[in-house]
Amino acid sequence: MMLFHALRVFQHRLPSQSIHLSRSHSYRSLSTMGAVGTQTVDTTDRVVALRKLMAERNIDAYIVPSEDQHFSEYPAECDKRRAFISGFNGSAGTAIVTKEKAYLFTDGRYFLQAEQQLDKNWTLMKQGLPDVPTWQEFITKNVTLPDHVGIDPELISASDAKSFTGTDISYSENLVDLIWATARPARPKNPVFGLDVRYAGQDHTSKLARLRQELEKQKARALVVTMLDEVAWLFNLRGADIDFNPVFFGYAVITTDNAFLFVDPVQVSQDVRSQLGQQVQLRPYDGFIPYLKELGTDLQAGQKVLIGDKASVAVAEALGHAYVNITRSPVADLKTIKNGTEIEGFRASHIRDGSALVRYFAWLEEQLDKGVELSESQGADQLEKFRSELPLFKGLSFQTISSTGPNAAIIHYAPDPNDCAIIQKDQIYLCDSGGQYLDGTTDVTRTLHFGTPTTEQRRAFTRVLQGHIAMDSAIFPNGTSGYIIDTWARRYLWRDGLDYRHGTGHGVGHFLNVHEGPQGIGTRIAYNGTPLKPGMTVSNEPGYYADGEYGIRIENVVIVREVQTPNNFGNKGFLGFEHVTTAPMGRNLIDESLLSSDERAWVDAYHKEVWEKVSPLLVGDERAKAWLHRECLPL
Repeated sequence: MMLFHALRVFQHRLPSQSIHLSRSHSYRSLSTMGAVGTQTVDTTDRVVALRKLMAERNIDAYIVPSEDQHFSEYPAECDKRRAFISGFNGSAGTAIVTKEKAYLFTDGRYFLQAEQQLDKNWTLMKQGLPDVPTWQEFITKNVTLPDHVGIDPELISASDAKSFTGTDISYSENLVDLIWATARPARPKNPVFGLDVRYAGQDHTSKLARLRQELEKQKARALVVTMLDEVAWLFNLRGADIDFNPVFFGYAVITTDNAFLFVDPVQVSQDVRSQLGQQVQLRPYDGFIPYLKELGTDLQAGQKVLIGDKASVAVAEALGHAYVNITRSPVADLKTIKNGTEIEGFRASHIRDGSALVRYFAWLEEQLDKGVELSESQGADQLEKFRSELPLFKGLSFQTISSTGPNAAIIHYAPDPNDCAIIQKDQIYLCDSGGQYLDGTTDVTRTLHFGTPTTEQRRAFTRVLQGHIAMDSAIFPNGTSGYIIDTWARRYLWRDGLDYRHGTGHGVGHFLNVHEGPQGIGTRIAYNGTPLKPGMTVSNEPGYYADGEYGIRIENVVIVREVQTPNNFGNKGFLGFEHVTTAPMGRNLIDESLLSSDERAWVDAYHKEVWEKVSPLLVGDERAKAWLHRECLPL
């Protein structure tokens, strides 16, 4: 799934019992983790109401980001303010409303979706295209003194705020919340549960000890943790407050001798309290900012508190800017390097997950051959059913992108069960899906054709496959970032004058968010600041999208690992990838004439591996086993 969905709620049971995310069909809401409904939303009344509040407060431009106060990529329903005000529900985008105009800034993954969802009130700003500024550049250039820019201080990072020199930023109450009023959904307060160390691989006391070593190294008084996946990872806890992401609303503050977890007490069972033990003090979620203010008053000149580069202006102001050291979160750096237990979990969960995919694709092909009409949504539901039968399954990791023909060209499409296309045998079918398991998170895309693909489609697919193989086979020295190697996945497409408007890979959490930072593979310069390291998990997902016709993407999850090379220039050591995803590659879409001998060997070896790992899990499903056998035959 691109950089990088429906409502899931964990049932409250004891940790030793089964805990699953329940099924919901509320896809028509402005939620779904950036996946599409394609309906246009009339925002006229909302924009008029916002401008009235702006005028009352002498605000000339108002910024509405996508993120919540934790800078979550995928916020809860109550925090989807940008979707509410603009009608666009993609996961990435920023709305700016001025006295006369309204602008929506988003990247290439969402151009088609935004064009379909935005009404006449909005101008789409296609970031990444020539002469299109970022929203930050737009504000700096177009809203100059003495004009005032308004934004909620909890929704802009302290590091971003520093970039607005020469701009008068007014931090105040959230104006969108005032418009949304009583119609705004309540903040979730679902039960928090513990993740057993047999899945986590390390207890929370050991993690706290490693963080305190970092505090000592940086001579800091405390560390403030604001990102939800970091809080969950740190304490080996999981929740269900955000769709598809097993996290809960919480903050943490780690000092040299104390650890504080700020979470609503109604979410915390006695089992969780016992797991945390005496090492962690529980405080109310609403007590976080007041605590920071108290901490700030106790600090002495020269003392520092570490806050992550995603921490908000509100956090920095509560502590006092003079005492804040903004840095990349050390929790993020620790979390990205998976331990041995987590890596084994990734391997095992992806093999099981592969069996569900094979069962689904075999079933789907049979239904289409029989002439059965199936909508994209019905297909997604059947895939979820197969996944739900697997051990350790807890829910989907995002809403399944089940897309046929032209819909496959919409990069983050997902079907509305009340209004979606029928899967066609004579069209390309793109399926991007994933599961949450106690031992890992999966994210896999396969592009199939259940009839006879065109020559153009086979050529485009094979160019994408060649890029996928090039990335999978890459060997590079320690210190190399995903920014440096991104072009390896694109070069075969470039030979045909083709490309794609998304990154090649994103980090993947361990039974956490399917999109994990800061590591990734792509053209974003930010990736250059995070070298790939052994134990990191990332996706490998080049693609190609012919607007209005079809889309192609091939995605595996890979683990960064050390590799042995004949030489070791500069004693740097060299790295490569281990793929863990196990599903066939869409054999009838491969144009073998384009493949080199090494590429043919890679395809055959991969399919042999898939057969050996997945076929033993298909006992009793002869349809799936026969389909897998056919798809895994040597080229």
